[in-house]
Amino acid sequence: MFSTIAAAAGMFAATNIDDIVVLTVLFLASTRGGPRPWQIVLGQYLGFSTLVAISVVAALGLTIVPDQWVGFLGMIPLVIGVIGLVRALRKGRDDDEAESALKAVGLLGVAGITIANGADNISLYTPVFRTISPTDTAITIAVFLVLVAVWCLLGRAIGTNRSITEMLERIEHWLVPAVFIGLGLFILIESGVVPRLLDLLT
Repeated sequence: MFSTIAAAAGMFAATNIDDIVVLTVLFLASTRGGPRPWQIVLGQYLGFSTLVAISVVAALGLTIVPDQWVGFLGMIPLVIGVIGLVRALRKGRDDDEAESALKAVGLLGVAGITIANGADNISLYTPVFRTISPTDTAITIAVFLVLVAVWCLLGRAIGTNRSITEMLERIEHWLVPAVFIGLGLFILIESGVVPRLLDLLT
């Protein structure tokens, strides 16, 4: 049991280290009128639970979304980032507009970002769930769910830290959109869906 817990914790940390950055940015945005903390936490749980559910179903031999098209989920953070960037550019350094840059990112938006950012996790979780026992699968999922809370606490501690928010105050208008645009582009490029899309259009 302890080996299963340790393995699950290691796998979660390895596949979600980049999520700390996303959570930090979301909690930073929440201090400036972005998604509320409860929306971030529940959205993170909803998105991650979806990833785990897809992995479990895939481990049983079923495919919900073809692997080659999962990367299109990168459009979610990309669109959110572009909207935030356009608003920031339109109003410059206007505080009211900066605070509203990510108000559109509610519960479902956070869940979508979580799914998009963790889409590659499915390729790792699926073979693991396929090879371990049902008991170990349940333990692994329980560890995952506990660590989601730890990740949220860590992201909030960083994103709402006074010294950090003061340091980022001058660039926060651009930081949040830039992070999401970069995340979306990375997912789209890394997954290889862009060439496939171009092939369909030509």
